[in-house]
Amino acid sequence: MTTPHKINLAVHIIAGAAGLLIGCTLLARAKGTRLHRKWGRWFAYAGLVVALSAAIGSVFFRFLPLFAVLNIAVLYELVSGWRVTYTRGDGPVAFHALWTVTGVAATVLLVPVLMAKPEAAPPVIAYSTLGALAILLVHDTVRWAFPRRWHQVVWQYEHVSKIVAALFGMLSAFVGNVVRFGQSWSQALPWALGVW
Repeated sequence: MTTPHKINLAVHIIAGAAGLLIGCTLLARAKGTRLHRKWGRWFAYAGLVVALSAAIGSVFFRFLPLFAVLNIAVLYELVSGWRVTYTRGDGPVAFHALWTVTGVAATVLLVPVLMAKPEAAPPVIAYSTLGALAILLVHDTVRWAFPRRWHQVVWQYEHVSKIVAALFGMLSAFVGNVVRFGQSWSQALPWALGVW
């Protein structure tokens, strides 16, 4: 492993640990407070560093198709869940359209890679991650047709579901790299816990 790879990996692990600690703490605390918003931003910053370092690792050091898909899912959920707190009842804006198109393009580009190397990604993880991401992308496309008044209520659920999904996606990647009691289940169980 080269020195730049080690540095990138260290940044990834430190940011991931910070994000998981902050995210889990936020789950247990009151929502909507000034403290929640402040620490929510720190969770988002940590998540962005995790995603950026994962992308750098995938492009320059070691490409793992499954983790590339998981990275897209976590990054997409994190940014769109964070952005909805700024638009709230106004509904989606141009940024959301661009973000959805980017998410669709990245997913479409990775699907053939996953299909070409089924041994590189356990099917239970690959398909569940792709399925969850597809549902999210369909929702984000369809929400443009929602009546404006719906967004005044829906934005809170959208924020919670996307941010919690990003948190448990990060946890799934962490557990999948650290715990080895069956690669598929070690990644699927944290995700299932997050859905619950």
